[in-house]
Amino acid sequence: MKAVLDIGKTNVKLQLVDSSDQLCDSYSRRNMPIETAPYPHADVAGIWHWLKQTLVNYPRVHEISALVVTTHGATAALVNSKLSLADGLALPVLDYEYAGINDCDAAYHSLRPDFAETLSPDLPAGLNLGRQIFWLQQQFPGPFATATHLLMYPQYWGWRLTGQLAGEVTSLGCHTDLWAPRAHHYSSLVEKCHWQGLMPPLQSAWETLGTISPLVAESMGLRADCKVYVGLHDSNASYLRYLCANRTEAASFTVVSTGTWTILMQAQGDLSSLHRRRDTLANCDVYGDPIACARFMGGREYDAICHRLGGDIKTPVTQQDIQGALDNLWMVTPDFSSGNGPYGGLEPKLQCPLPAPSAGAIATLYCALMIDQRLSDLQASGAIYIEGAFLKNPLLCQLVAQLRSEQPVYLSADDTGTVQGALLLTRIDGSAAASQSPSANLVLEACAPAQFNGLWEYRTHWYALITQ
Repeated sequence: MKAVLDIGKTNVKLQLVDSSDQLCDSYSRRNMPIETAPYPHADVAGIWHWLKQTLVNYPRVHEISALVVTTHGATAALVNSKLSLADGLALPVLDYEYAGINDCDAAYHSLRPDFAETLSPDLPAGLNLGRQIFWLQQQFPGPFATATHLLMYPQYWGWRLTGQLAGEVTSLGCHTDLWAPRAHHYSSLVEKCHWQGLMPPLQSAWETLGTISPLVAESMGLRADCKVYVGLHDSNASYLRYLCANRTEAASFTVVSTGTWTILMQAQGDLSSLHRRRDTLANCDVYGDPIACARFMGGREYDAICHRLGGDIKTPVTQQDIQGALDNLWMVTPDFSSGNGPYGGLEPKLQCPLPAPSAGAIATLYCALMIDQRLSDLQASGAIYIEGAFLKNPLLCQLVAQLRSEQPVYLSADDTGTVQGALLLTRIDGSAAASQSPSANLVLEACAPAQFNGLWEYRTHWYALITQ
């Protein structure tokens, strides 16, 4: 049996799978930052306590032979590996949505590498991890000086579980300003800020970080020989399944990974088309190769739109609701995410009654149009694969298929893409990783395009409102 600890921005999940990587059991908890001094920070203690209690009470805990950690990006931990503290933290793990760090912008921008070097756009709050680290160094020089290592978030949890330290490229290459994707090494920012000594040795995501530490094994009930893998960034876990399935063909395709964030990752994408001011960027896959990406805060914006329009996100959306919104040109325009996406910072326009007759339909149309827009920004070609939370909204997926009628759209047959991608790490042959990939166990369903009337007129009107 294997376990995947999936720490998302909104939820934390522990997924247990059998020898065929089929899901056996799943546990989850909400993941909310702690809004107390010295700044909003991750609930590291709460997550650890929940994980411990979940495993202690899991009847098959002694069958778990491998554990993989995958987490959201833009997050790292400054640790003092010499201390015997419970969490090892020199400073709390900063919440990337904390806008208070923007007071360091003038000084940070004097050191920040050019977009051409990092392919990392200037993002709000702490979404550029380098800005977080710089701010912490300026604001808390004493505690910062006690840190021995800077660990990306998956590898922090791996260290807590094993006591072993590592760096890994999918998290380092996730709009951090810390990595130069084309050059495959740290950016000039790391040298300018003298952070080289904080960086642990790099390891591949599929390598074994170590076995569970004796203390953790005893406290959680895990077997002493349980292996912990280096781990990876969550959107890259979703992408890995498709990379493995298409690697030998060098095919062009786009993975649309949906959740709090909607991340579009274009294989064989043109990196020269990326734009510093459009929230397009390059992530890195597990092999270190750059991926052309575009983002918007899909799940967060869907919720925000429903709330703003007086609706309930739990209310199912019907075809009649969508057609009614199209017929009446009921719509909203960006931005509902505090500065993210291609239109970050724009004042939203609401062209609909309040409360809206179907807030969910308007939010669904908004997210479908944003996915279409992001695909255009990437000059996306080839198949489109949709993963994650938006699979629960089939009309949204069908709208994307209608908007991208010249490209086939496929849906993951399950909503555990991140988990299944993370599990692939346990089956990659390190000696042949660059040339041979494991079977991805990928089951897809073709998504038939919707047949709504007036969609193109609606789309034209939406763009016209944005540019007014």
